[in-house]
Amino acid sequence: MHRRRGRPWKPRWISEIPSIRHFAPFLPQGAIMEPKEPILLSYDEFEALRLVDGEDLSQEEAAKRMGVSRGTVWRLVASGRKKIIKAISEGRELFIVPQAPVM
Repeated sequence: MHRRRGRPWKPRWISEIPSIRHFAPFLPQGAIMEPKEPILLSYDEFEALRLVDGEDLSQEEAAKRMGVSRGTVWRLVASGRKKIIKAISEGRELFIVPQAPVM
């Protein structure tokens, strides 16, 4: 078993879990698409995006609501945006999950 390096994981406050957690690309009738690995967006990333982009909060305000540092919110927003763009541009399914696996 590998030990995690760095600071210990800190719990984050998530105000709401999304009711819809699966998004799939729309394919025209009869279209066939090669299966691709889905994109996994964590609840943390979703919450940071919801607060910063959806509620127009500053990263500082979002960090206070989530109980984390501003830097953590910045990383969550950046990671979440990349995943959403990748899902849209590559036509991949997107799942919002409790904790995305570490690659």
